Amino acid sequence: MTTTATLIENARILDPATGTDHLGAVLIENGIIAEIAIGKPIGVPDHVEVINARGLALAPGLIDMRVFTGEPGKEYRETLASAGEAAAAGGVTSFVMMPDTTPVVDDGALVDFLIRRAKATSKVNVLPAGAITKGLGGKEITEFGLLREAGVVCLTDGRHAIQSTSLLRTAMSYAANYGMTFVHHLRDAELAGDGVMNEGLFATILGLRGQPREVETIPLARDLQLAALTGVKYHAAQISCAGSVDLLAAAKKRNKSVTAGVSINNLALNENDVGRYRTFFKLSTPLRSEDDRQAVIEGLRNGTIDTIHSDHDPQDTEVKRQPFAEASDGAIGLETLLPAALRLVHSGDVDLLTVLRAMTSRPAEILGLASGRIAVGAPADLILIDLDYPWQVDVRQLRSRSRNTCFEGARLAGKVIRTIVGGATVFQHID
Repeated sequence: MTTTATLIENARILDPATGTDHLGAVLIENGIIAEIAIGKPIGVPDHVEVINARGLALAPGLIDMRVFTGEPGKEYRETLASAGEAAAAGGVTSFVMMPDTTPVVDDGALVDFLIRRAKATSKVNVLPAGAITKGLGGKEITEFGLLREAGVVCLTDGRHAIQSTSLLRTAMSYAANYGMTFVHHLRDAELAGDGVMNEGLFATILGLRGQPREVETIPLARDLQLAALTGVKYHAAQISCAGSVDLLAAAKKRNKSVTAGVSINNLALNENDVGRYRTFFKLSTPLRSEDDRQAVIEGLRNGTIDTIHSDHDPQDTEVKRQPFAEASDGAIGLETLLPAALRLVHSGDVDLLTVLRAMTSRPAEILGLASGRIAVGAPADLILIDLDYPWQVDVRQLRSRSRNTCFEGARLAGKVIRTIVGGATVFQHID
């Protein structure tokens, strides 16, 4: 944490938590937002660093609720340091690290190690998630109390879905007793079978087995009923289809503790992007139809869907350069999360503050974080954005150790110019 003062002036302050969108200035002292001035200058203290934003947007740093890393166990895919570099370049000042590592994050001692390791090596805040079941096996729940004491921000089995309804009820009940957010991936394993993409005409044309939307909607319907039964703070990890949006909309009218997230991939892309067996687009949850994509966008717009995340999942070349059906799922996304989300703004589909809210204040509220807002006393985790900056994704310039991006060669508008974590600049874009 820096001990110097920094003044960011001439900025377009965007704070989704309060709906603020005004020109002004922000003073940072000792890593905390000390003063905010809207439309008038702040008196500059002695020895202060002055950053002239020149009208750029100043927003809270992004909070990404779904990030997979290689470390520990598969550092060749991604380390906490390389993930931190990628996050900083993408304006992500905090990310939730999934427990899908080797070993699995199902023990308090490992959580403690990861927190210390992240502080030593990562430029951004790494927030460990604790596994719901031991070894992500879906058979026996972990020690939730010990995981909470060690510092996990939520409970999840990452890319794994718990199939046992009775075990899920027990786990939700314990999570509710501890007041912990319960994040669950939606996938009916038996119904999914060996499906590798969205079930439909395009999968038939490609000769690939598909996954029906019911792979997601059936476990979601179950989860929502169990969430109401147990009173747990339930977050549906990834929503991808119209049926899920409808189920969530109905459940939210009865249960205010239900929230849901969507991957930027399912917001920005559809099944047609798979093209001629392009394995970088082989994902879990799979890309759906354009009608589903539009339904998910509407869900984001009307508040049914709360958060947008990158689903950053680094995979090495060997497991991606395979026949489509045999390739591993996953794509990286920390550096492209914000500009891909801004596509929705530039197209007029969703307004700017709604998109930013889904990546800042809403994740903070769901996880109980102090960040995600521009307010006096809040952590100085901030980003300066050129909302119209045109650029093309070049995989050679990405900071992740893996290159499996869905946006290779994509032309995007919007780029993070500076990232500040705890008052210190951790990334600065230089033309």
